[in-house]
Amino acid sequence: MLSGDPNRAKPKGEVAGTKLKISHRLFAILWPRRQTHFMQKPKPDESMKLPYEEQSWNVEGLTLAGLVHGPVDGTPVLALHGWLDNAASFNALARFLPNARLVALDMPGHGLSDHRSADAGYQIWDDLPQLAGLLDQLGWDKCFLLGHSRGAMISTLLAAVAPERVSGLITMDALMPYPADDEAIVSQLGAFLKDRERLLRQTSRVFSTREDYIARRSRAGEPANIAEQLSHRALRPVEGGFEWRGDPRLSGASAIKLNKGQCDAMLKALTMPVINIWATPSERMKKLNDAAKAAAATHIIDLTVADVAGHHHWHMEEATARQIAKVIEAFLER
Repeated sequence: MLSGDPNRAKPKGEVAGTKLKISHRLFAILWPRRQTHFMQKPKPDESMKLPYEEQSWNVEGLTLAGLVHGPVDGTPVLALHGWLDNAASFNALARFLPNARLVALDMPGHGLSDHRSADAGYQIWDDLPQLAGLLDQLGWDKCFLLGHSRGAMISTLLAAVAPERVSGLITMDALMPYPADDEAIVSQLGAFLKDRERLLRQTSRVFSTREDYIARRSRAGEPANIAEQLSHRALRPVEGGFEWRGDPRLSGASAIKLNKGQCDAMLKALTMPVINIWATPSERMKKLNDAAKAAAATHIIDLTVADVAGHHHWHMEEATARQIAKVIEAFLER
């Protein structure tokens, strides 16, 4: 389904994932050989190196941080995380994409990246200029976009409005926002103004321990091991505990939401190959996901659909990350 002539439109279909057991090998560290007059400096143990590189870029006055995985000459992939997550959300997945040069970004207001100025905001289209600028700094004329949740929506917008920069679009458990009714614009904009005023005065939350942060996210339904992975970039140690690095304004209402006609127009503009990878939806999300799948099937020219069982952050679990990576790898090699 994922192979064949890349210029030919692919039939809509599904790719089912199967669970794979991952084995680990332990590597011995050799002591340096003793010399007559000195002890030889040990060579770095390759097995102990971090599988990624921390980097940052200044784009339009914002410092954007990220984690870079894979060989320099690998297939370029820009990975955008979900709401209130960070670049660490792609660590597990990147391990199983050894031929990709995967740049996982801390989106503005998240992780180690800068917050936007007081007069700016966090609409999903606000990131597009900085993302285009980042591609320029990376020297990538074109790349694959890989987005999860909110990052999938941002990736879809960028692919729609700058298709000449995108080789293919990979979305994970999201595609576009659920369309808003036209009449909702008044109440939506009013909620934005109220939230903005309140959140500009709000200081970042301090957790007494890292475990408190993990417990907080777990109460919202997120597995504790997922929250723990995200915690290292999400928190900074301060007097009295750990401060959340994120911008409080991320929790506020959006100023404007796209309506159905605007969402459909974005999907119709996706001229590159697209793959939607979906997790097992919660009861609350099933209606939204079904609507997104139906819109994608109607409007996207070259679409493949893959269902891989698991929760919303299943790309951060080792077993399901391997399954998802197999689907992505096949898509990258089309």
